[in-house]
Amino acid sequence: MSQNETGRNLQMPVIELRHVDKYFGQLHVLRDISLTVHRGEVLVIIGPSGSGKSTLCRTINRLETIDSGEILIDGKKLPEEGKDLAGLRSQAGMVFQSFNLFAHINILDNVTLGPMDVLKKSKAEARKEAMELLKRVGVDSQAARVPAQLSGGQQQRVAIARALAMHPKAILFDEPTSALDPEMIGEVLDVMTSLAREGMTMVVVTHEMNFARRVADRVIFMDAGAIVEENTPEEFFSHPASERARDFLNSLRDH
Repeated sequence: MSQNETGRNLQMPVIELRHVDKYFGQLHVLRDISLTVHRGEVLVIIGPSGSGKSTLCRTINRLETIDSGEILIDGKKLPEEGKDLAGLRSQAGMVFQSFNLFAHINILDNVTLGPMDVLKKSKAEARKEAMELLKRVGVDSQAARVPAQLSGGQQQRVAIARALAMHPKAILFDEPTSALDPEMIGEVLDVMTSLAREGMTMVVVTHEMNFARRVADRVIFMDAGAIVEENTPEEFFSHPASERARDFLNSLRDH
């Protein structure tokens, strides 16, 4: 039994995709995607470049529109636009490959902006919680600096604190370590691992197979816009069922 298996509420999925299709012009990038993510579950999505992993992650909070199907967050259908979308989107926090911090304001203000604007928290309350979160991810000493003064690993940890500040039902991680130097990858994965242990619902698109093996409750393997295989990490990495997944894992071992 994996670490998040106990105590999971199987009745109400946090995230649900039903028969989702997405096209970029003629290119069918998501093909009839249906999946469910339960409370406290860590779902890791892997696959070759161009398989649709990041697009799938970005559709969950409507950073990418879909052409058919539906997406539900905590049982509520994701609206296409407007104030309701902003409210639901805040329930699925996003951590991007490229940090996406506001360059012109300091770290503390990056984390307090959302809670003040969207959650209507007072400045004092937002700043107090932001400092607690920055301490939690190990960058509270950098609070007065602007993003350019921080390392990539520190910036990504700020981005995680910013996502947590919105009290999301789930956090989506879109290749959170792929822009980092090797020595910084571990510090970000450590924060993500501790979040998983605390029961945070997470959808993680990543190339970090050791993280997937250690932390995931479930691994989804995508290719050509479709879910080819899903299983526990133990089963997937030891006994991949599809030839495509076997080829993919073999290619990683060859490097």
